[in-house]
Amino acid sequence: MNTHQFQQNLVGLQDNMLNFALKLTANSDEAHELLQDTTLKVLDNQEKYIDNTNFKGWVLTIMRNIFINNYHKVVRTQTMVDQYADLYNLEVLSEASFDSPETSYRIQEINQAIEKLEDDLRIPFSFYLSGYKYHEIADQLAMPLGTVKSRIYFARQELQQNLKELNLER
Repeated sequence: MNTHQFQQNLVGLQDNMLNFALKLTANSDEAHELLQDTTLKVLDNQEKYIDNTNFKGWVLTIMRNIFINNYHKVVRTQTMVDQYADLYNLEVLSEASFDSPETSYRIQEINQAIEKLEDDLRIPFSFYLSGYKYHEIADQLAMPLGTVKSRIYFARQELQQNLKELNLER
């Protein structure tokens, strides 16, 4: 498919794209913005389109992925992490009902072991425990992705060793 045909097909799909965007966003302004973002992305990635592939399906998949990515971005930006809060002794743990005192004690041991980690390991590891993905942690801490991955790995290794030593001493 040449560039002119590609653009004609894209223009012909605008009504379908807008309807799909309205279903996704349930808001006219956001739907138009999603339509524009999708149109630009499709034009930027024209060379990735393979002939004899369902063009409409390809375009609407791009739109859906943009919508999902934007949604995740909004959720992340609205989530605030208090850098000064004690991330290891969250209220959830104190309010949770434990099966036994031993379970409660073990959780306290784990929290203490995490607190003993050096900041360069503890901070990325705490983000990881809070559910952040590696690339999100890298963005938050302004670090390379590989550094974040290695620090989380080393934090796990150190925690395993420290907890293993605690269990041997008893």
